[in-house]
Amino acid sequence: MDAKDAKDPKETEPLRVGTAVRRRRRALDLTLAAVAERSGLSVPFLSQVENERARPSMRSLQRVADALETTPGRLLAASAAARTVSVVRAASEAARRASGTRRLVRGQHQLQALEFTGEQDAGREFQHRNDEVMYVADGAVEVEAEGRAYRLGRGDTLFLSGGVRHRWRATAPDTRILVVTVSDHIETPGP
Repeated sequence: MDAKDAKDPKETEPLRVGTAVRRRRRALDLTLAAVAERSGLSVPFLSQVENERARPSMRSLQRVADALETTPGRLLAASAAARTVSVVRAASEAARRASGTRRLVRGQHQLQALEFTGEQDAGREFQHRNDEVMYVADGAVEVEAEGRAYRLGRGDTLFLSGGVRHRWRATAPDTRILVVTVSDHIETPGP
């Protein structure tokens, strides 16, 4: 193949905008049905676009962008920014580890992950809109959730669905807990 015949991968790669479309739609507090009505596209098609099971043509993308009060370029840029690979090195987090809490995922994403080390006592009650998983990597924890106490040891996992009131505290020295949550709300720059 001659170099002049080679196509730019950006020109041949199907449009992947599902995450950006979903975030923009939610930021505008619109349902799929409302976007379908505004764009003239079907709800099943829009759902497939949001779930990356369908790729819109440029014409369809323009219709979606118009319905979402933005431009195709902004949706494409937001989509490219949404596909992220990030490494958090242990050494770069030394200062945060000294306080006993370390962020395992940087930036604002749908997933949040924290590591708590030492004899932590959350001391306050939590209630998140979305789901949470607590994993005890070392030590022991006591969790009060919905009026019941749960004692967790090394290797135990506790799942809390959204809306469950809870509090927790480490009950052994050198306890290490990983908490992974779905963010309650993410402010994303609007496309």
